[in-house]
Amino acid sequence: MHLRFWPVFLRNLLVWRKLLVPSLIANIAEPLMWLVAFGYGMGALVGQVSFEGQQVPYILFLASGSICMSAMNAATFEALYSAFSRMHVQKTWDGIMNAPVRLDDVLLAEMLWAAFKAFFTITAILGVMTLLGICQTWKLLLAWPILLGAGMTFSCIALIFNALAKGYDFFTYYFTLFLTPMMFLSGVFFPLDTLPDALKVFAWCLPLTHAVALVRPLFLDQWPHWAGLHVGVLALYAAVSWNIALYLTQRRFKK
Repeated sequence: MHLRFWPVFLRNLLVWRKLLVPSLIANIAEPLMWLVAFGYGMGALVGQVSFEGQQVPYILFLASGSICMSAMNAATFEALYSAFSRMHVQKTWDGIMNAPVRLDDVLLAEMLWAAFKAFFTITAILGVMTLLGICQTWKLLLAWPILLGAGMTFSCIALIFNALAKGYDFFTYYFTLFLTPMMFLSGVFFPLDTLPDALKVFAWCLPLTHAVALVRPLFLDQWPHWAGLHVGVLALYAAVSWNIALYLTQRRFKK
């Protein structure tokens, strides 16, 4: 296996270290605001929700979904705005490829870097959730590799739009038509059982739904049902999206 992607990954890490504190604040502030506003605010009104035949405190239900949403958002922002800046605006990729590094190595480094940013973000958020006493079970340790894998999946999807974009405004289509509906239809804020049947089918086709289905039981000190199916769907999304993103990126650089 070639490791030509590794110096590119380290280059992104070294640059990011200079912006560690503002990056940390930016990545965890919004999800924590969602958690506080909806978890404590709406949670006081809702009380508990039904999940797989048991009553669960709403803030715990929300926390287990919002951590998946945070992994998705962190990976997406890095694979869109930051990667596009390095590729198109700053021309960093062109400079890197003057060395014996191929375009697929650069793209792989960007995907793994975006997944790492997601992993870093959810680690910080999980730490805050633990300090707040929202969830304290050892099974949360198993959520880490799942969320890292989810970050890789959403990184691959975002890199497709990165390859197609002519400017930052293009990303509005992705957020409006794909990311925002997925946030509200994947069981983050309410159980999927409350959706109409047609929307249930659509929701189960979304990658975020399968990430939530894997992580939420761990927050409740349970084991996820059909774990292999959910992992398989996320892996399929990642594999297909990666190949599409690689093809579109290579086509872009040939022009």
